[in-house]
Amino acid sequence: MSTLADRWGIHPDHFWLRGHKPEGIIRFEEKLGMWSVFGYPEAVEILGDPTTFSSDLARRFVPDADEALFDGNLAQTDPPEHRKLRGLAAHAFTPKVVADLEPRIKEITNELLDAVEHPDRIEMVADLAYPLAVIVIAELLGVPSSDRVLFKQWATEMFESANEFSLVDNEELQRDLKDRTEQALQMNDYLRDHVLARRRKPREDLLSKLVEAEVDGERLTDHQVVNFAGLLLFAGHVTTAMLLGNTVLCLDAHPEQAARLRADRSGMTGVVEESLRFLSPFATSYRVTDSEVEIAGQRVGANQMIKVVLGAANRDERQFADPHTFDAGRDPNPHIGFGRGIHFCLGAPLARMEGRIALNLMLDRYPELAIDPNEPPSFMPTPDFVGVRTLPLRTGAR
Repeated sequence: MSTLADRWGIHPDHFWLRGHKPEGIIRFEEKLGMWSVFGYPEAVEILGDPTTFSSDLARRFVPDADEALFDGNLAQTDPPEHRKLRGLAAHAFTPKVVADLEPRIKEITNELLDAVEHPDRIEMVADLAYPLAVIVIAELLGVPSSDRVLFKQWATEMFESANEFSLVDNEELQRDLKDRTEQALQMNDYLRDHVLARRRKPREDLLSKLVEAEVDGERLTDHQVVNFAGLLLFAGHVTTAMLLGNTVLCLDAHPEQAARLRADRSGMTGVVEESLRFLSPFATSYRVTDSEVEIAGQRVGANQMIKVVLGAANRDERQFADPHTFDAGRDPNPHIGFGRGIHFCLGAPLARMEGRIALNLMLDRYPELAIDPNEPPSFMPTPDFVGVRTLPLRTGAR
């Protein structure tokens, strides 16, 4: 995969995709003003200790930000508030709720594949991965999936910024935050209209459940429902789209394992899990220290930003044998592609199921799924994600 990473133009910061090792388990990044952590056990420790490593980044580093933008954002909260919000979300993603979505996911996938203009070619992201993920999460929330052009516009601005997050260049940081805030405000206005409509007339959807839910005898405010729903909408569809595209990339790069999967679909779960380790969609996760702490023998002071490099941790040879080898039969495979601890990706079961269903249906329908060498994939420009923006494929269909 190392030569392919260069050929495809994957972000230069993703050294692990080129078979390189970090210079150390932890180092201070002068240009970013924060610490980067690359080791697997260190990452697990940080992600599993919300008391020492806080997720409330906005309060500390964007003190002038409008509180309404973050109130109720599950990813930006610490205990005990996080426990309350997570409890609400858990009801929306119970195993039964996710399992009950399977027939609808199959139906949507087949409809999208039927609509592909030229069956011998498919643009994986635009034709399938993105619309599938958006339609599923939008229907779950109760917002029109037909508005996915708007969702894509907001997601591109908020999740695919080419700017590297830095605490050093304050002017650039403020400019980047301003751009993202403008998109967030547009999204919030959109969702607030739906929230207010549910307060007037509830429906059988997740937004209505959030509006009517009570936490410790209190209902969520409009700001909390909006931010909660916004996180589910965007994190939900971005996660699935990246997982699906990355898994196809891994199979294309390893044709012998792709052939094995075609012959025996029972290996699908292993393929998906190994792709999450090998091409981890969420390359980084950020925390801030609440107190002085030692990480891999290095003393780190209080109120310091920590960049946990999940992609590198998933290639740590202390945890994974032959970490730069894609092995669909890897067992056990305790990757942290969806994070770890209280902030473990809420939509992980849904993303995994969507990925398995879509890939199985594509293998049923198409004799091959191969990258066209004349049209290589393009990738998100940010160092925080590893995922395709475009992925043209030859299918071998007639």
